[in-house]
Amino acid sequence: MYIAGGVLLFILLISLIASMSSPASPLKLIGVLFVKLAAGACFLFLLNSFSGDYGLHVPINFVTSAIAGILGIAGVVSLAVMQLWIIG
Repeated sequence: MYIAGGVLLFILLISLIASMSSPASPLKLIGVLFVKLAAGACFLFLLNSFSGDYGLHVPINFVTSAIAGILGIAGVVSLAVMQLWIIG
């Protein structure tokens, strides 16, 4: 639980720092982050749909969706690798 809170705080701090240095409004930045979060959830849904036969299931929650959305395909692959090799 503390790790998830730390990751969320880190993402919020990075987005706050990025919003101060960019000409875009913070509201637009929050909108972009929510779109990336939704895209990450869709990526994870597709991963779970096609890899169910192989015993791979990555849970879809806020933290995993944020990782997959911000990092893209590399985030989905890293979550799958962590699920297979580290968590087992």
